Order: sequence, then structure tokens, then C-alpha cells
Amino acid sequence: MELKPFIEADFRALSGSCCGSAEYNPFRLESRRRLEALGKSLVKGAKAADLALEARTSLHNPHAFNRQRVTRQWAYVMRAKAEKTRLRKILGRDLAKDLDAAYRNAYLCFAIEEEFLEVSLRIHPEGWYDGQNMVNRIKREGVGAWKAILDGLEGFTLRMHDWRGAWECGQADTRALEEYLGYYVPGEHRLAVERRFPARAAARAGPAQMAALGDEVPGMLLAEAERLLPLYRFAAWSEESDHLFSS
Repeated sequence: MELKPFIEADFRALSGSCCGSAEYNPFRLESRRRLEALGKSLVKGAKAADLALEARTSLHNPHAFNRQRVTRQWAYVMRAKAEKTRLRKILGRDLAKDLDAAYRNAYLCFAIEEEFLEVSLRIHPEGWYDGQNMVNRIKREGVGAWKAILDGLEGFTLRMHDWRGAWECGQADTRALEEYLGYYVPGEHRLAVERRFPARAAARAGPAQMAALGDEVPGMLLAEAERLLPLYRFAAWSEESDHLFSS
């Protein structure tokens, strides 16, 4: 799919005065297609790196599911069906019954809100198996390998749940990351490694001065997401990274 730049209407359609109006559905549909193109491009790039993923997008219209307000749109990129089947066998029927829900897997994300564009890797509390897999792997191998990957993600920020604290990738030392791991509990806390690009400044400065509205933005977002692939490969459960029930 062709990667198309974002425009001011993509952000405006998610604003407080517009996010609940069906009149803005056509604009949000275009945003959804832009995000879908990014997600599918990332899937293609991951495949070239021998990593099987699939992409989905969120609703673009007000609905009971989003409380009749579309304030955020995103493309999820997560483990492919075959990997879900393997994980179900490990977890068992009861634990794996809702694995099809995207947020119950570690996922890479392209997102847009009124104020920013976002590229991130996220592990939801209900995707606890991927968080636990990562924690167990670090316990077994030490924090060094995880730190080395995070050090290569300068510009991204490691966050936990809704805490105000942040760990800046490339700047956090071993002690700081051990502090993070000392607090992080899979199944209770949301983990995110994210990078956000302000949009409001773009509207003021003009598309030539701010990357959020530039023609180069989609390619830049895709490149940033591809930087997260080693972290995804390290953290998410797979046959290659099987540490779920070991420590």
C-alpha cells in the first residue's frame, strides 16, 4: 500500500469538538488507511527479517466500543496467526481463549491523536505472557542484552503504566533499568517504549517546518518502527524466545 503523508484534517477529526461527530468519519477513514499502509509495510519489513507479524486497525467511527468518541486511531502490528496457535498450546485453552484480541499480545503501534503521532511497542497487562517472557529472559540472561537493545533506541522513552516517571532509551544506565524491572509486574502494569511527534506545532509552523505534516513522515515513522523490531523479537514469546515458564 502507498504511504501517504498526514494532513491537518487527520488531527482535527480527533479533537474534542469533532471526535464524536459522524461527519468526520470520512477524514478518520483516510487516517485509518494511512495507518493501515504503515502497518502492512512494517509487516513486510518484518517478514524480510524472518519475523511473522500481522496488522490490524482500530475503529474510525464513534461506537459504543469507543464510548462514541474517536480520540485515538492506531494500527496494531502483532504476532501472526501461526504464532498465536503455538502460544495457545503453551498457555492452554483457558489462558489463551482471548488471544485473538490485539492488545492481548505484545504489539508494535502506529497511532495518531489530536496532539501527536506515535510509534511504540506496547505490552498491555492482559498480554502478561509477553511481559513475563521478557522478565524471565532478563533474569536468565542478565539485563545487559535488554539494555543494549534499548541503548540503540535513542529518542524513544520507556514508560510504565500511567506513572509519571520515564526512562530515556540510550541514557538510562543499568541501575535505572534494574529499578524499572523492580517495579514492573506483568499482568498489573502496562509497558511501553514510545516515541511521539507533536502535531500542534506542525499546524502553527507549517508543513515545511514540522515533520508531522511533511511528505517524508510516513517513511520516517516506518523506519522508527523497524528500529523496534529487535526489542519485539527479544521480549515477545516465540519459538525463538521461549522463556515464558522458565527463569
